[in-house]
Amino acid sequence: MNNFTFYSPTYFVFGKDEESKTGKYVKRFGGKKVLIHYGGGSVVRSGLLDRVKASLEEEGISFIELGGVKPNPRSGLVYEGIRLCREEKVDFILAVGGGSTIDSSKAIAAGTVYDGDFWDFYMGKPITEALPVATVLTIAAAGSEGSPDSVITKEEGMLKRGASGEALRPVFSILNPALTQTLPREQTAAGVADIMAHLFERYFTNTKEVEVTDRVIEGLLLTMIQEAPKVIKDPDNYEARANIMWAGMMAHNNCCGVGRDQDWASHGIEHELSALYDCAHGAGLAAVFPAWMEYTMKQDVMRFAQLATRVWGCSMNFQNPEITAKAGIDALRVFFKKLGLPLTMAELGGKEEDIPYLAHTACYGNGKKGTVGRFVELKEEDVANIYRLMR
Repeated sequence: MNNFTFYSPTYFVFGKDEESKTGKYVKRFGGKKVLIHYGGGSVVRSGLLDRVKASLEEEGISFIELGGVKPNPRSGLVYEGIRLCREEKVDFILAVGGGSTIDSSKAIAAGTVYDGDFWDFYMGKPITEALPVATVLTIAAAGSEGSPDSVITKEEGMLKRGASGEALRPVFSILNPALTQTLPREQTAAGVADIMAHLFERYFTNTKEVEVTDRVIEGLLLTMIQEAPKVIKDPDNYEARANIMWAGMMAHNNCCGVGRDQDWASHGIEHELSALYDCAHGAGLAAVFPAWMEYTMKQDVMRFAQLATRVWGCSMNFQNPEITAKAGIDALRVFFKKLGLPLTMAELGGKEEDIPYLAHTACYGNGKKGTVGRFVELKEEDVANIYRLMR
């Protein structure tokens, strides 16, 4: 196990109707002038936005609004948010929505207090300061409600890139699983794939003797395998929704990634797909991950076999562990297919002729150095081969 430090200061408020206390928590954490950032659609139609605003008004907290966040959030709205926050002297950002809204809020929070272009942070500049961010979560998927991470798509060139910094961790997050019950089936399924992908990115490591976090990851994956079919069958299953929502937070606040090298190649490979085709991030990951596993399996066959036996219940073939490893990858594909998730480039709207461009931007776009991943260091040719396995 590697040396590590871990600090996760987010105050979590979990359960039914807890969004009605949003104003109380904003006041507790020092907010006086709030930007409410959201997408639109469901948070407005469901009355959630009105409930949040009413809770702020009850506490005497002033606010302004900025809606319009889209999946794969765009840089243009971030710039607009930064301008608004500066003009209105906002001191607190409240994200009401899912991962895209939270990521956009974090970018605004960092950019408002920075003299340069916020995109500098998405090209590697460290984030050391930001306005406080809080969340009212509506989708279990990205884990941004507990993480220090943000992903934004730059409209010029359609580059999708991430930034990270402890200053971006939300000061509080309200998680009411009931708010996810009205999600369309495809969004629920894509969220499940996103959560599982965050776990796989940490699980596939070259660090030795990490049994504690191996077991935590395996337990969370087993939870997803058990609970996801329940909510696909019955969207109103609150208890299954609750387990998925809390697993989503645990998957990405890094409590199960400490002390171990992490990979993150598949996220980099997928970012090019959702930037170019505007597909759902989780749907893209569902197609990428089995292909990545198939391509990299020989790096450490026993790790793949361990996943297959402990999580998917495959029998261990000690004479030929590669058979077991492949069975685990096949089980993942079957699981994603049962959830209605895509497994091919074509299902994502992708085209064979785009693969050279996708592979090149994955490895070199926006200042990248030519490779992605740490479990296996993948070059441009490797990434192209993984895209071609998505068929």
